[in-house]
Amino acid sequence: MLDTPFITRTDPVQAAVIRFDIPRAEIVHVMGPGMAEVLATVAAQGVGPAGRIYAHHFRMQPERFDFEIGVPVSAPLAPAGRVRPGVLPAARVARAVLHGPYDGLPAAWGKLMAWIEAQGLSKAPGLWEVYVSGPDLDPDPSTWRTELNQALTD
Repeated sequence: MLDTPFITRTDPVQAAVIRFDIPRAEIVHVMGPGMAEVLATVAAQGVGPAGRIYAHHFRMQPERFDFEIGVPVSAPLAPAGRVRPGVLPAARVARAVLHGPYDGLPAAWGKLMAWIEAQGLSKAPGLWEVYVSGPDLDPDPSTWRTELNQALTD
């Protein structure tokens, strides 16, 4: 189920990130290990996590994803391996929350994009998902919550 979308503004969030530019089909192979790597790095440096993990997409083409996996941090991060300091940007966004398993994400994004169009809003580059609650907190997919954010032009 997708909550009713709404417009909000976000503040910049200091983060630890790993960037990927991969064929779409590879996302299932990089998400879990990438999340684990980011979380292990911030824990080892004692700077997080200071929030929930997210995926920030810069470009989503039919066959390719250019995105980063990130997690908020409480203090500056020293680069380590593939993990680098990053920022989830401040933006005006259309936001909705998906309740349920991740296989509902494509339909939820479709509904959010249709809502944006119906409101006469203009999308800016960039969108992100915040994994508010997921399998790391409860194995029951009905309890999972994913926040969808589409940047908008002002």
